[in-house]
Order: sequence, then structure tokens, then C-alpha cells
Amino acid sequence: MSRSMSLNMRSASRRETIERFEKMVEGGSYYEAQQMYKSTSARYITCQRYSEGLDILQSGATIQLKHGQITCGAELAVLFVDTLVKGQCPYNEETFDRVRKIYEAFPRINMPHFLGDDYDDDGQKLSEAISAAKVRSEGCSSFLRAALRWSAEFGTSRNGSPDLHVMLGEYIYSESPETDMTKVSSHFVRGNDPKKFASMLVNFMGKCYPGEDDTAIARSVLMYLSLGNLRDANLLMDGMKEQLKSADMELPKTALIEFIKYLLQTLERDAYPLFRTLRQKYSASTDRDSVFEELLDEIAAKFYGVRQQNPLEGLFGEMFKV
Repeated sequence: MSRSMSLNMRSASRRETIERFEKMVEGGSYYEAQQMYKSTSARYITCQRYSEGLDILQSGATIQLKHGQITCGAELAVLFVDTLVKGQCPYNEETFDRVRKIYEAFPRINMPHFLGDDYDDDGQKLSEAISAAKVRSEGCSSFLRAALRWSAEFGTSRNGSPDLHVMLGEYIYSESPETDMTKVSSHFVRGNDPKKFASMLVNFMGKCYPGEDDTAIARSVLMYLSLGNLRDANLLMDGMKEQLKSADMELPKTALIEFIKYLLQTLERDAYPLFRTLRQKYSASTDRDSVFEELLDEIAAKFYGVRQQNPLEGLFGEMFKV
């Protein structure tokens, strides 16, 4: 038998297997199908037939998620990434597209960030909605974090794929019942879409409690700058101004935002004494968030080569963990 004939037979057999498992899911036999997806893919992987294993796992994750089986779908999605690692598959356009297709299969059911009176009458319904949202968010986040680690190992960016960072930041913001803006921002600043980040922050301004808006904006800009990325920090601010103007809104008029505007101008030139003076003048504003001082220390090191003798790694390091 020729090699091409053997490959064709393998491909036909794999398609039949996938179709059979899909029918099981469509018939409501979610658990039984899950065990078949896992055992069949494991056999392929044991034989180092990674391509076949990936096909089985991608198909299983996608169809389980489309049928609302979040736990099953997320488990297969993580196994898909594990197989990318075992097969030492490179991060490229093709493999990213496969990850993206699984990501897009995760359900999106918007949860309110701030709960109003409409939910008081049905506490049980609200509790169930929050629990379901946590399952979705945790499942997708686990999958994308695994994908980020794979992309860092087998791609060109040591911080992980910028596209995957944007996807994870976007999903956490839109789907988590309790949005962690620090975590959201930490992914967007390692991404490649400051315009989308600006849209998200403008959206947040319309939902957040008083006093949270300028803190979120300042934190985002400082995170970009702590990575030495002055260009995207400016693009973020410009994007926000443009979108706010279209909505007949404006940036918060606070000392913290004033500090950020002056800081961006200062970093355009070699002016460490002015940088230090700004920090002193606006210290009452930057003291509002415990991580701001760490970020500003890192910015001093990145732009002026001035590093603290005993740099604090705690909060700053935690923010940029995958």
C-alpha cells in the first residue's frame, strides 16, 4: 500500500470518528462523548500522531461548547493546547487560527458588572447566573492561559502571543461577573490593540463607581510605560479622547489624569529631574493605588536607567503573570 493511500485511509477514518462523536453530543450523550474524545485522542498522542489527536480534541471542544457543555469543552480545549506542547507545534497563523476557533465557541452571555434592583426579586436566578458566568470565565481563562504559555515557548514573543493577550483581556472584561481591571489591563498592555483597549476603558467609564475611572485609566497607561511602550500609551490616550469626544464625553478632570498627561510629555525627552519633580508634586494622587509607585519605579528604570537599590517585585511581578 502506498504512503498516500495509507494517509487517505487514516483521514477518512478520522472523519468518521469525529462524525460519530458529534452525533453523540447532538443526541445529548455529553458525558459518554467526552470519554470517547479523551480516550481516542490519548491513543493518537501516545503513538505521536499529534495531528490526529488535535483534530479530535478541537472538534470535541468546539461542539461541546456550542451545546453549552462548558466544563467538558474547556477540558478538551486545555488538552488541545497540551497536545500542541507535546507535539512541539510552532505558534503560527494556522495554529493560532485553531485556538481562535475554539475561543470563539465559548458562549458569551453578558453579566452586569453592577447589579441593580431588577435582580432583587429573584435571588436564586441571579445566583445561578453568577455561578454559570464564573464557570464560563474560569474555563475560557484556563484555556487561554495555557495557550499563552504555549505561544511563549513556541512563538516569537517571550510574553506570549499579543493576539491571545487581547482575547483573554477582552473575555475577562466582558464575561466575568466580578471584573478585575488590573488583570484585564495586564493582558491588554501585552497585546497589540490599544484602540480596542481604549474602547473597553470608555465602556468601563460608563459602568464603574465614582473615582474608579481615573484609576483604571492611569493604571493602564502606567502599565504600558512600565514595559517601555510609550507609543501604545499615547495611542491609548488618543483613542480614548477620540471616542469620548464622539460620545460627547471627556476624560475625568482629576489630578491623577493631569499627572498622566504631564508624564507622557515628560517621557518624550531626557528629563529625569522633571520626572522626579512630577512624582513628588502628584504623590497624593499616585498614593491612591499601592501598585502605582512600583510602576513608576519601573518606568524610571526603563526610560532613565535609574533603578531602585531594592526594587519591589511583589505587586508588579504578580500583575504580569500569565
